Amino acid sequence: MDRRTALKNLALVIGSAALLPRCTSTNPVAHFNNFDVTNDQQSLVLNMAETIIPKTTTPGATDLGLDKFVWLMLDDCTKKDDQKAFFKGMGEFGDLVKKTYNKDFADCTKEEKLSLLKTFESKNKPEQKNPNPPDDKYSKELHAFYRTVKGLTVFGYTESKYF
Repeated sequence: MDRRTALKNLALVIGSAALLPRCTSTNPVAHFNNFDVTNDQQSLVLNMAETIIPKTTTPGATDLGLDKFVWLMLDDCTKKDDQKAFFKGMGEFGDLVKKTYNKDFADCTKEEKLSLLKTFESKNKPEQKNPNPPDDKYSKELHAFYRTVKGLTVFGYTESKYF
């Protein structure tokens, strides 16, 4: 191998090594006015929405793009403090899933996803005045995250032409 080819190959290897961490990091894939969203965050909201409104004989949340609706409404119609609480709750939700099932929400089975979401349903009974009772082990941000995703998913579905 001559010196020119060796230098060319070395430059290619060094350039690839420099770019690889940038390609595999959690760079935002969606940019909104008030925040950026990573691929993992998009996947979590997509999977939650699809679990809340699955595809049956009618389109599900994924078919209707309700995850995108959640992001747009969060960006356009909520206060900065509520957005911060949403993202904090999202992080806590991801940690809870990993602690409970030792995997990401997207990798959980349908039954595992439903079981996890039902834990938040039992905490939010209509007759309860405080949705986050003092003995609740989950934070108000985690409850706010779940209520926001569920509420906007259901709202988007009921406003669609399929409802």
